[in-house]
Amino acid sequence: MATLPISDLGARETAPGVVDISVLLPWIQREQGNVVTVKVIHEHDQFLKHVPARTFALEHEVHPVWGDRWSVRLHITSDSGGSSWGQPGRYIYRYAVTNPRVGEIDFISDPFAREFGVGRVSAFTLGFRARSWAASEDSWRTPRVRDLIMYEMMISEFAVDIDEAAERLNYLSDLGINCLSVMPLSNVAPTVDWGYLPTGYFGVDERFGRTREQLQQFVERAHQHGMAVIVDAVYGHTSDLFPYAQLYRRLGYEQNPFLGSFAKDYFGASTDFGRDFTRAFFQTVNQYWLERYHLDGFRYDCVPNYWDGPTGKGYAALVYETYQFAAAQRSQGGHWARFFDAEKPREVRLIQCAEQLEDPRGILSGSYSNCTWQNDTLDAASRVAHGDRSAIYQLGMRLGGDGYPRSVEHDGDGAIEKRPLQYIENHDHERFVCQFGLSNGHAGLLQEGNRAQWFRVQPYLMALLLGYGVPLLWQGEELAENYWVPPDGLGRVMLLRPVRWDYFYDDAGRITIGLVRRLIAMRRDCEEFRSGDYFFHNDWDAYQARGVLVFSRSTPDALSVVALNFSGEDHWVPFTFPRAGAFVEQLHGAPGDSFSVGAGERRELFLPSNYGRVWSSGPFASLAPRPRAVSAVSSRTMSPSAVSPSAVSVSLR
Repeated sequence: MATLPISDLGARETAPGVVDISVLLPWIQREQGNVVTVKVIHEHDQFLKHVPARTFALEHEVHPVWGDRWSVRLHITSDSGGSSWGQPGRYIYRYAVTNPRVGEIDFISDPFAREFGVGRVSAFTLGFRARSWAASEDSWRTPRVRDLIMYEMMISEFAVDIDEAAERLNYLSDLGINCLSVMPLSNVAPTVDWGYLPTGYFGVDERFGRTREQLQQFVERAHQHGMAVIVDAVYGHTSDLFPYAQLYRRLGYEQNPFLGSFAKDYFGASTDFGRDFTRAFFQTVNQYWLERYHLDGFRYDCVPNYWDGPTGKGYAALVYETYQFAAAQRSQGGHWARFFDAEKPREVRLIQCAEQLEDPRGILSGSYSNCTWQNDTLDAASRVAHGDRSAIYQLGMRLGGDGYPRSVEHDGDGAIEKRPLQYIENHDHERFVCQFGLSNGHAGLLQEGNRAQWFRVQPYLMALLLGYGVPLLWQGEELAENYWVPPDGLGRVMLLRPVRWDYFYDDAGRITIGLVRRLIAMRRDCEEFRSGDYFFHNDWDAYQARGVLVFSRSTPDALSVVALNFSGEDHWVPFTFPRAGAFVEQLHGAPGDSFSVGAGERRELFLPSNYGRVWSSGPFASLAPRPRAVSAVSSRTMSPSAVSPSAVSVSLR
């Protein structure tokens, strides 16, 4: 797929004080009487009444591939007229198109801008000099999909801006996260917004950072802390103020060179991947971000809007071309080495995560995506939380990734490893504690989950962090955050919900984060939780009817048994161990919890209410220090008489 000549588009300082500005405007021709101008002003002057923007006319030409192009060269020199014109710094600019039928259409942003001002105006920095990347970038390697532990964040809610978010990366690294999934960084018009109706794609919205180097430093520091970075790619729809939407609508064109019905038409102005220009635009965006910002991949929003099948022109073609672009960099070395492993020469570690909630299994089978969002696990967990014990079966199956391919053989590229994401919270949904009641239901948009019920979330956290697939935590989930999110309306996307870091210090936050840290450490250190087999022990009478879910994860060298109690009562449950070994309880650490069993031996296992236990045998279990108990529901311990006389206590260092 051909890409757009991005190096010759947008605003670029090509020599000191010389700025070239170019834009592709298909079907906007001088012969039709159109005049295109650009209005430019220094950022320091933008709100001053006596300093107007300067207007420059653009010249029209026809690009041999992409059609109508308008451009101008500006010589920005010092001005003695009391303005900041000619001084270094940021300048904001916008286009205007004057058409003989409709007059002037003003405030058109640049679809190729690398920087942005307030709202939808574009920007460039006079005197910009690219910052060199740290040498450590050449040694960074993107984790394999099987090893990912994702953390979704909204920069302005996780922290104030990118710089402050970068300061907290050591916290996330200490937590055990190795992949950040960042909500949209692209430009949008409102100051408070999730970012899913973009007006600009080639830069970071000024809400998050004012310079390109800030994102560069963020990615660099994330890599130094052992974390990959993927960013939300919103390609299936745009804002009505996106320049290719705004301009052609105002001109009254019946057709649009960029937008139109393609697959589904969810949200905003839908993009038309049937057009070469649209496909080339978004392929250029992907390549630009991989090269310019060293991203490890993308989380593709609203895939149904451009999914037209595995051999179509939409989503499948985009992720295929992006994969091939990354694969073609193998010989380049440098930062591109992040995607390659000498021991697995055909592997490309590019992360391409789909949000295809209508057919998450199909998107992994039918495209080069290697992971996908899916709501089935969350839906089953919600039913269990509301007392439906029959849903424990569905939850057990979903935690095992039922029906999802582990890998798919792609012609010429070998087998690509695939995984579903596992989550009980993300930006689209209320915090899971809301399932157990609201503490201020009269407060409308400001209502919250009853945080006094935080302990009931514990077994669900154990499930998603120890199940099959890629676990995803939503910012603050590890602190027992309790925001409620409405199911629809502007209150979802235009209400700021900052992480309440004070929760780190109260009992609910302290105990929850301790549990999450322990679970992530287990996943990191135990191969069976990352790539081992999953087996759901389906026994209605022994388990589900009592509010209990039991599954096991195994490799040839290790076995872990995970028993979760979603009920408000303690239980003793039977379990027959499929293999012999010395088993260590990894979470609670009560006397008698560690024992040796023979293959086929049946034992009674104690499960505290709203909690769980994990018994492991294998290399990790024999070396793991005994964890402190993190159960918040009681300090109960088992009596010695409850332990089988044949049990052998395992000594731990």
